Order: sequence, then C-alpha cells, then structure tokens
Amino acid sequence: MDDLLQEFIAETRETLEALSGEIVAWESAPDDRDRLDAIFRFVHTVKGSCGFLDLPRLARMSHAAEDVLAAVRAGERSPDTKLVNAVLAIVDRIGEIVEAIDAGHALADSGEDLLIAALDAGSEAVVVAATPTLRAPSRSVRLNVDLLDRMMSGMSDMVLARNELARRMRDDGANPSVEAALERLSLTVAEMRETVTRTRMQKIDALFSALPRMVRDTAAELGKSVTLHIEGSDVELDREMIEMMRDPLVHIIRNAIDHGIEAPALRRMAGKRENGWLNVAARQSGNQIIIEISDDGQGIDVDRLVAKVASRGIRGEAELRALGEQARLELVFEPGLSTKDTVTAISGRGVGMDVVRANVEQIGGRIELYNTPGKGLRIAIHVPLTLSIMATIGIGVRDQRFAMSRQAIEEIVRVGGEAIRIDRIGDTLTATVRDRRMPLIDLGAMLGFEPSEPAMLVIVGVSGGSYALAVDTVLDHEELVIKPAAPAIMATGVYAGQTLPDSGLPMLMLDCAGIAHLAGLEFRRESAADDVAIETRVAGVQALLFDDLDGTRRIVPLSVIDRVEPVSTSAIRFSAGQLRLSVEDAIIPLVALGDWAAKTSVSVLRLRDGGLEIGYAIREALDIVELPDAIVAAREAGPIAGVVAIDGEQIEVVDLHWIFAHHAHGGSDIGAPLCLLDGAESAWMTTFLRPVLEGAGYRVTSVLQPGESAQVVVRMDGDVATPAGAATIVRLRREADGDESSIFRYDRPGLLAAVARSAGGR
Repeated sequence: MDDLLQEFIAETRETLEALSGEIVAWESAPDDRDRLDAIFRFVHTVKGSCGFLDLPRLARMSHAAEDVLAAVRAGERSPDTKLVNAVLAIVDRIGEIVEAIDAGHALADSGEDLLIAALDAGSEAVVVAATPTLRAPSRSVRLNVDLLDRMMSGMSDMVLARNELARRMRDDGANPSVEAALERLSLTVAEMRETVTRTRMQKIDALFSALPRMVRDTAAELGKSVTLHIEGSDVELDREMIEMMRDPLVHIIRNAIDHGIEAPALRRMAGKRENGWLNVAARQSGNQIIIEISDDGQGIDVDRLVAKVASRGIRGEAELRALGEQARLELVFEPGLSTKDTVTAISGRGVGMDVVRANVEQIGGRIELYNTPGKGLRIAIHVPLTLSIMATIGIGVRDQRFAMSRQAIEEIVRVGGEAIRIDRIGDTLTATVRDRRMPLIDLGAMLGFEPSEPAMLVIVGVSGGSYALAVDTVLDHEELVIKPAAPAIMATGVYAGQTLPDSGLPMLMLDCAGIAHLAGLEFRRESAADDVAIETRVAGVQALLFDDLDGTRRIVPLSVIDRVEPVSTSAIRFSAGQLRLSVEDAIIPLVALGDWAAKTSVSVLRLRDGGLEIGYAIREALDIVELPDAIVAAREAGPIAGVVAIDGEQIEVVDLHWIFAHHAHGGSDIGAPLCLLDGAESAWMTTFLRPVLEGAGYRVTSVLQPGESAQVVVRMDGDVATPAGAATIVRLRREADGDESSIFRYDRPGLLAAVARSAGGR
C-alpha cells in the first residue's frame, strides 16, 4: 500500500502543476471541451484513487468538484468566474492535503465545507485564495521507459568496454597507477550498474494483484468455488517482462479453473473438498524467475488429448500413442487444439496453450508441465531477465566455453585426494565431497562429447538441493550482459541466455536448474494452501537396488553405504572362521550370499554404522529408489529382513541388524504396541532396529503423530531424556560389556526380550 500511496502522490503532484494554468485558460475559453475533459479526468481519477486508498477527505472534495464539472459538460452550468474560483480552491486544497500526507503532518479540515458550498449555483460563499504551501522536496521522478532502456543499454556497453580494457591491460601490461585507476573505474561501474538495473525492477505483485478478482469472477461464472494462494509477491522482475507475462498468466489460470478444477459435485465423488485449490508462486533461480501455477484438479487426461489431436487428421493415433509420456503431454501445445467440446465465453475456440508458449518463448522463456492425473497439474514458467548484467564464472568443456551464474555456485573443487570421491551406482554417478554425497552430472556427456575423466567439480545449488557438475577447466570471473538466446536454443533447457565476453567470442549461459531437470534430478518443494492441514511426515528412506551374487534382486538403505567399488576376488579369503576382504591396508568382514570364487572381480558395498565396517559382495548396483514403508517380514531371522514390492516386483530387504550382529562381534497389525525410536541416533535405529521390531510384530515410528502415544521408547544410553509419558524406556549401549540397566545394541535376543517386557509380555 505504501508504494501505491507514493505513486498516487507523485501522479497528483505532476498533474496539479499543469492543471492550474489549464483551469484559468478554460475560464477564458469556456467552449474548449478538451481542457474541460482534462480537468474532469483529474478530479475523477483522484476520487477513484481516494476510495481505494481510504482517503475520505480527498474523496469528498473531488466528488463535489466532479459533480460540478459534469454539470458543465452536460451544458447545465456555465464556467463563470465564481465557479472557476471555487474549482481552483478545491484543487488547491487537494494539493495541500497531498503535501500533508507526504510529509506525515496533520491538516485541519476547517473551511472545507465552505469550499464545497461555494461550488453550488447561486452560492454567496466567498472563497479566499489559498496560501501557497511549502512542498517537501520530491524524492522521486517519473521517467519514460524508453529512457530507462537507453540507460541500461549504455550501461551494458560501458561494462563490456571496461571488460575489454581490463583484458588489454592484462595482455599488454600496465603500470600500477593505471591499474589503480581501472580499479576505481570498476567499482564505480559496478555501483552504477546496480543502480540502473534497480530502476527497471518492479515487484511481481503488480502482476499478481489482479488475480484474486479474476479467479473469483471466473469461478463464479463456471459455478465453482476456488481458493487462490499466492506466494513470492515480493520477487522483483523487469517491468517490461511483467507486462509481457500478463496475458499468458491470465490464460493459464482461466484454463486451470475451467479445464482443471472439477465442479463441486464431481469433486465430492472423487473424495475431494468442494472448494478447489489454486496456487500461484514466484521465486528466483539464478538469473531466471520461475512462476509456478498448480491446482488440485483432475490434471490432463492424456488419452483424451491424444484422441482429440488424432481426430483432426493431421497425425495418426498409432503415431501419437507411440510417443513418450512427456511428448504426449505436450500435445496440449498443438495449434488450434481445445479439449472442450463446446464453445463458451472462456474456452473452446482453439486459441490456447500454443499461443501461451509462443509468447513465453518470444521473451526467451520456456514452459514445463508436471501432470498427475486425478490430482492436478503444475505448470512452471521459466522467464529470463530481458537484459541484465550478472556476475559469472567461465567454465570449459573440451574446446567449448560457457558462463555460469556466480550466485548458483557454492564451491569449486579439483578431483583428487581423499576428500573428493566419484562413484558409479548402476548408471548413476555420485560425488562425495568431504563426506557430503550428492548427484554428479557430467556436462561433457550431456552435451554429446566423448567421455573423459572429470578434472573439476562445480558444486551447484538449486532450489531444494545441490549437485556436482563435472567440467574440464574453470576460467576467469566476469560481469557480463546476459540476453535471451534464440527460442530453439532456450527450448533445450540447458541454456539461460547468451553473452559477449571481452574476448569478443559469443558464449552461452548455462541454466543450472534446467540441467538438473534434464538429468532427472528432482529436488521437491512442498507447498500447501493455508486451509490445508499439514501432517507430520518422516522422509522416505533412500535405498540401493542391486542384483546379488545368487541372482536375487535385493535392496539396502543408502544411508549405511559408504561407497560401492569393484574389488579383485584375490583380495577375498576365508580366514579365522569368517570370510574377509583386504582393502586399503585393512581387513574387514565380508558377506557374500552367492558364489564369488569363479569370478575375477566383484562389486562390494562398503557398509558403515558409524563405527564398524562390513563389506557386502554383489553382482551389480542398479538404481537408487525409495524404500517402501510396507515390509512383509521374513519367517525366520537371517540376512533377509523381509520383502517389499517395487514396480510390481518382489524385492528382498537386507537385514542390516542381523548382518552386523552376526558378522561384526514384517507385517504389523493395528493393535500392536507402538515403539518410538527416540534420541540423537534415531536415524541409526530406523535403519537397523525398525526391521527387527516390525518383524517381531511391533509398530515402529521415530515421530509421533498428533494423538499417538508410544508403549515403548528405545533410546541410546546417555541421550538427554525427553518426556516419555507413561511409556517404558529401553536403553541401548554401544559396548558389548555393561551393567543390566542397558542392552548392547547388537544383542538381538536381549533387545526383543526387553521390548516384550516393556510392552506387557507380547
């Protein structure tokens, strides 16, 4: 509201300066309709703005002046000297009140009734000329957008000239005094660049502010009820981009209400709330603004969409159904396509998403669709800044050079040494940087170059997570002018724009978030409407899916895997009554559920529980998946805790607790006792103890839901006690030796006996 008030004050001042002379000129030429209309528009605008900004005194006076001027326009009154004096007095008073509002001073309303009365025909009220008021110096000025464009263009040329001068000085050498002058110039240019850039920025709320009314009216017209939730109104975007995004955003939102969100009766039948939910969010990612529109409607019926496109006869249905899932979904962008069978005021004319995508691509953006049939659709619009100067880092892949936003880079490390390790799990590359594991993307491989060993890793932070980007070289850092590239280049999702560095050779700017998306990385963002209850949820356990030596497909939690590496079978021996592996000047126990002797090498999972290490020989690592919550327990204790279903296939779950207990020295029902794994090592207990307890028939959790209470609480000895209510506490210790107040954490029979006693003899 403060921004709107300041804009109102600036506009009113500007108009007042030109209006006083217009009123006097109108008195001498009462037939000048153009001047009369200009004066009328001013008081009408003031009246409308005052109602919105809650300024009743200004609204009262401008309304009275508007009525008089309307009578003059209708020919009911003539602009004599008395009427002109009264209008001038009203205008002067409006100016006084505006200045008082700007200065934050109170202004008495004495005499305002007399000013209004003087407007009446036949009034004898005498209007006294207002004393000129001292106006506070204005701290704002209104500029033409074209002037701002020229300022930005000149600033961009200045940055490029500065970069070229710096390069020439590096190549030719310069004396210290010239280098000092260049440093001062660089600081000044950086400050000017920031200032000029800010003049074109505007809060995206200017785009979002009209949405609540539009959503309300559209939903009412369709007989639906929709709750709109807006996030990120404070995000700033180039004002020209805001104007160019207005029509595409309106079209998408009207489509969501008309095509996506069902009628109340259909929502009740689908088990949904009658009130639909629509979320519009904006956030900044590097040098891009991402606008997301999501709803909880029915999503896109891809089969119906294919049938609609096929019915037009341009492409055969067999050809369309042979397309990949994402390609079939993007048929919604076909020109002239509408999924509506009837034409309404809102849709059905075939002027649809193809126009939206064309408008977005015209400004260097792109649209992504995320469809969940029956649950909703999320549309992400990536919009680059039309013209921005960014701090960048140059990187090299083979003989190509690219720019990356410095803001998106967390750190740059050289591959080599114990702190940096690269592993391959199936077809997936991972990087471990100082015990921090993250996905690895080989930029050269993504761009189609021949494979090579990574030399440098750029740790990139994107919304929701981080990943490592393998590159060959890291070059200098520069401030560069970034502009949108051709639509075909931007549509690849790899690039965020183009630039011209001081070398004079064009260079593409990488889109860090787009690269992560193309590589299949998903960093989830959770959002919910204000009126939707958010349940406490324990994050799913990430696990490694692999083929074991005996040919059985199994799964093991990823958190316990330190690394996966190939080893020669010559390093495996059965010694001291146990199978062992020699690795890195150490000997560790090895588990092998199958024949390994006939092989020359096997892959080994290096399993760690924080202190102990065990090797687990496998045939091949396949993929990283989420371990399902529902585990069918094995009939007897052993290396397999149970079985889970993944994509319709039965997968055995490795019993880590049994493995460590043996080598290192389960379905549940509603009425089963609830065990709470509590304390600082609840993650270890979830991985190791949960399968054991669930196999014994207990319900297990590490976070109590509202209204739940645990019968047994399992904690490590020494953890700070938290209130356990009426639950019995079972304490575990790390050492095999100890008193009877705690149980060795790998004493399986002792643990189960203690839990059974605490749960009432189950």
